[in-house]
Amino acid sequence: MDKKKLMLLLGALVIAIGTALAARSLLAGAGAPKADAAQQVPKGPKVLVAQRALPVGTIITADSVSFQLWPKEMVQDAYFIDGEADMNKLLGTVVRYPITAGQPVTQGGLVAPGDRGFLAAALGPGMRAVTIPVSAKTGVGGFVFPGDHVDLMLTQTVSGQGDGPALKATETILRNVRVLATDQSTDSVVEDGKTVVRSFRTVTLEVTPKIAEKIAVAQTIGTLSLTLRSLADNQSELDQAIASGNVKVPAGATKDQEAKFLAQAMNRPVDGGTTFVTGGDVSRFQRRTAPSPERTAQVVASTVANTIADRAGLPPAGAGRGGRSVSYSPGPVVRVTRGKNTTEEPVGGR
Repeated sequence: MDKKKLMLLLGALVIAIGTALAARSLLAGAGAPKADAAQQVPKGPKVLVAQRALPVGTIITADSVSFQLWPKEMVQDAYFIDGEADMNKLLGTVVRYPITAGQPVTQGGLVAPGDRGFLAAALGPGMRAVTIPVSAKTGVGGFVFPGDHVDLMLTQTVSGQGDGPALKATETILRNVRVLATDQSTDSVVEDGKTVVRSFRTVTLEVTPKIAEKIAVAQTIGTLSLTLRSLADNQSELDQAIASGNVKVPAGATKDQEAKFLAQAMNRPVDGGTTFVTGGDVSRFQRRTAPSPERTAQVVASTVANTIADRAGLPPAGAGRGGRSVSYSPGPVVRVTRGKNTTEEPVGGR
């Protein structure tokens, strides 16, 4: 083989080796991003973050926050660290500033029970706090906790005023009322991972100023009772309100703003569209309606007329032919007829 062919062969061999090395370098470079991506998994402590948007006044519950891995270099002193923070003390605290979903919860962003201004922070804009007395029977046996939503029922007895038995009735006067506290407690006691059910004598509710007045009057009429609402009911009623146009999300709102608006709408108490049940709906031996004013006036007048006749030594009203007939009206005068003579006697006269 001459020198010229040998040089060509060596040149081709060098080019082939160079091409192989270049291809290997390219393949190694393509695999680097995957390795870098794998190295980008946060390595650090777990910090407490919001599971959903938490508007101002939200009561912290176990499902509203959770611990999540966070880059070590981004951890702040104000964060709640897993293993250092006591979740039992965090449950029942109230959000002081708005927190977006996935954002770390800071110590300054929560107000603990007993802190100054705690109840004011728990109230939504324009809302008021009102306290009502309850018992084990009227308070769902202690299964109501701060942050729950309840309906309020009023049970009362309307006197029959001599026209049969009294009317017994119960009506739902308010719906979807948020519970702020039970007795003086605004948190739930957790032992061995389970929420402790305990009895209480008072419940503090979040209502509008007008509803607060309504509750104050209702307490003087009869007995107030609580019925616990399902979370699914709140979401279902909110969906219906949005579909019907009663609740309108502001145009151009961001996702966080929309979530905040809907959360506030779900917490608003509902005054109106209530239901009721009377004794006649429960038992055939009870009244179904209240005594009419006309019938009540007739009964009162009849009673007064018979009282006057008894004092005058006359037979009772409606004694029959040949006797005395008495007519009455719902006024202050009673007409007494003796044969052809009719006289009027004032109520209470002799």
